[in-house]
Amino acid sequence: MLTNYYTEQYRESLLHNVIPFWMKHSPDNTYGGYFTCLDREGNVFDTDKFIWLQCRQVWSFSMLYNMVEQKKEWLDMALLGAHFLQKYGRDREGNWYFALNREGKPLVQPYNIFSDCFAAMAFARLYQATGDKEHSNLAVYTFHNILERQENSKGIYNKSYPGTRPLKGFSMPMILSNLVLELEHLLPSTLVEQTISRAVHEVMDVFYQPELGLILENVSPEGHFVDSFEGRLVNPGHGLEAMWFIMDLGARAADQSLIHKAMNIALDILDYGWDKQFGGLLYFMDVKGYPPQQLEWDQKLWWVHIEALVAMAKGYMYTGDKRCSDWFEKLHYYTWTHFPDRENGEWYGYLNRRGEVLLPLKGGKWKGCFHVPRGLFQCWKTLKAIAGKEVVHG
Repeated sequence: MLTNYYTEQYRESLLHNVIPFWMKHSPDNTYGGYFTCLDREGNVFDTDKFIWLQCRQVWSFSMLYNMVEQKKEWLDMALLGAHFLQKYGRDREGNWYFALNREGKPLVQPYNIFSDCFAAMAFARLYQATGDKEHSNLAVYTFHNILERQENSKGIYNKSYPGTRPLKGFSMPMILSNLVLELEHLLPSTLVEQTISRAVHEVMDVFYQPELGLILENVSPEGHFVDSFEGRLVNPGHGLEAMWFIMDLGARAADQSLIHKAMNIALDILDYGWDKQFGGLLYFMDVKGYPPQQLEWDQKLWWVHIEALVAMAKGYMYTGDKRCSDWFEKLHYYTWTHFPDRENGEWYGYLNRRGEVLLPLKGGKWKGCFHVPRGLFQCWKTLKAIAGKEVVHG
């Protein structure tokens, strides 16, 4: 049974450990934006600024301001990143760069559409806090740009040779299933419902392969299995994150069958992805059991485990299925005995297969102020809802 002890643990860690770490160490008060490359103690070891991490941090502090408490320091933190992004973040066509130097000069072209996705999320949440139309206009413009680019998101930066082995990726419909709700207050209801319908179909009927019982990262344009490195790839963390998105959408539509389907897929992913030898969830797997091409396939990553915890908490909240609470407790024990840094705060991001710290950094090119605070918030509020027998959306 999920207890009030868990609820308090997630709340306390979010508000008095993780967020203070980023408040103290990440602001760049000289040039704006945030430092995300932070060592174990919070010292800055690289000053490059990665757009999706800048955007994610704007989102995190805007979310806290909107949904926890209207603390001026949280809004100020969100605006520190937003002003930097508004000034330097996009090219002349309105696409968001991937990386800038500390002063805001472009380093990496806008090849990655997920910079745009997190920019839309960030400015939509920030608008809820500020009421500034510039923020809402930027969010809506970026969202429409994403929809226009989604079929060929990398555009001129796509290195695949056209036509030989066309593939489409899971990441795009997965993120749209959540992103559209982040902008729901800014978009026409018809566009919201159309986007949700298409995303749910893609996630649950195309990338989910019933005969495998798993979600593939890449399929053919027709939705078929492709026997190649990319086609055999399974990312348990992506699947688990997507399933809590889908459970929330099922609750929104009062569709219990969708909720149960997503919950059962999440349980299957956990059974498949759990490392039977050392514990924890593997990062990448090959659906045929072949060696994955990703050399980091057996690492244990922070975001995979926090997303799994959210999925199981929501699965239990929505269904009461004891398998979800059992898995939550199993995941909770592994996560909290391996990832948090008891001495310096925040979480380690990268463990080796045995669960030993592989990189002691707290932030870098890929890890920033997002998955841990969002996951802690979601678990806190979901566990509180379980205790109070009320459904919470976030």
